[in-house]
Amino acid sequence: MYKKNKLNNGLRIISKRLDGVQSVSLGVWINTGGRYETAAQKGISHFLEHLLFKGSKKYSCRAIKESVEGVGGSLNGFTSEELTCYLVKIPNRYLLSALDILSDIVANPCLKQADIEKEKTVILEELKMYRDLPQSYVYELLDELLWPAQALGSPVIGTVESVTNINRQSLKYYQASHYTPANIVISAAGLVNHDLLVKKVSAIFPSQKEAKLNTFIQVLESQTKPQLKIFHKDTEQTHMALGFHALKRDHPLRHAQGILHIILGANMSSRLFNEVREKRGLSYEIGTALRRFADTGAFLVHAGIDNSKVEDALSLIFKELGKTRKSLLRPDEFRRAKEFYLGQLALALEDTMEYMLWMGESVACLDKVYTLKQVIREVDKVALEDVRRVAGQIFNNKAINLALIGPLGSKEKNIYARLNLG
Repeated sequence: MYKKNKLNNGLRIISKRLDGVQSVSLGVWINTGGRYETAAQKGISHFLEHLLFKGSKKYSCRAIKESVEGVGGSLNGFTSEELTCYLVKIPNRYLLSALDILSDIVANPCLKQADIEKEKTVILEELKMYRDLPQSYVYELLDELLWPAQALGSPVIGTVESVTNINRQSLKYYQASHYTPANIVISAAGLVNHDLLVKKVSAIFPSQKEAKLNTFIQVLESQTKPQLKIFHKDTEQTHMALGFHALKRDHPLRHAQGILHIILGANMSSRLFNEVREKRGLSYEIGTALRRFADTGAFLVHAGIDNSKVEDALSLIFKELGKTRKSLLRPDEFRRAKEFYLGQLALALEDTMEYMLWMGESVACLDKVYTLKQVIREVDKVALEDVRRVAGQIFNNKAINLALIGPLGSKEKNIYARLNLG
C-alpha cells in the first residue's frame, strides 16, 4: 500500500504509487513551526519558509520558479503550528528535478541580507492584511482566549515587533538547528518509483548519526469560566469565532469528533446551517471546523452575523450545541454523516497532492500513516453514543471561548450573560 523507509540519519521517506495519473506530488516536511519558537522568535519559521524560495546554493529565485512552472508544475509552501512544508505538483517525468530543487532550498538556502530586508517588508504587510480582515483576525483573538500566553495562542506569522527583530544570524541558526535530517519527512504520491526516490534522497542528505527530534512545550489548559473578547470595529456584519478545547490529533475518539463536526456545521445539510441560515436567515456564512495538534485540539464555530441579530444567533448556536450533549443523533443523520466523512476522504485521495499531504502530515506528526481501508474500519465502529460522549466532553459551559469583531457598542454584558449551552 505505502512504502516507507527511514535512513540512518533519521530522515523518513513515504510514498504511494497511484496508477492512471500523469502527475506526482512531492513534499518536504519539517518538524518545526509556531510551537517551536520562543516569544522573541515568533514568526521565524514562517519568515524562513518565505526566504527559502529566494534562492539556494544551486538555484536562483527565478530558476526555482521557472524549473517547476516552466514544465506545467506548481510550487508552494506553508507554515503551521507544528509543521513547515515545501511542495510541488509536477508531471511525473520531472520528479527528480523537483526533488533536487526542494532538497537544495531546504538544505542550502542562501538567506541573503537583501532578501531578508525585502521579505521582512512583505511579511509585515501580510500581517497588516490579516489584521484588516475581520474574518481572519477574529481567529487570532480566539486563539488568545484558548491558549493565553502560550505559543498556540500566538499567530504563526508573528507580531510586528518579533518580525522586525528577526535577523540573518537568527535565521541561519534556526535553519541549521531545526532543518536536520531527523526532522525531515519526504512524501510523494503519484507515478513514483519508491526505490529510486530513496536512492536519490540518500545521496542528497548526508549520512550521519541520527539527531533528536525537535520538541515544543506541551500545552496548558486550565479554563474555569467562559471567556469573551470583543474587538470593536465598524463592519457591515459581526464576525464570530467560538472555540472549545477538543481532542488531540490521534485521540481514540477522533472519528466521532469528526462526525460531530459534520453534523453540526461541515456542509449545507448541517444543523447550524439549517437552523441559523436556512430557517431564520440570521447569518450568511456559518460552519464548524476542527484543529488538531499533538497534545490538544479545538472545535470551532464560525459565522458572519447580521449586526442587529448577534444575540439571537448566539442563543440559537448555543442551543444547537447543547442538544448534542443531551440526546442521541437520529440514525439517518448519523448514517449520512458517516458517508460524508468517508466520501470526502475517498474523493480527496483521488488527487496526488491531497494524498501526499495526508501521508506527509501523518508521518511527520505520528510516524505512521493509515490506509483508507483502516479508516473505513475505524469509522464503521463509531457508535451514536460515542458522538454524544465527545459532545459532552467538549461542549462545557466553563470552556466557552467567544471572539467577536463588529460594531457591538454596549452589548458586551448582554452577550457575556448568554454564554450558556443550556
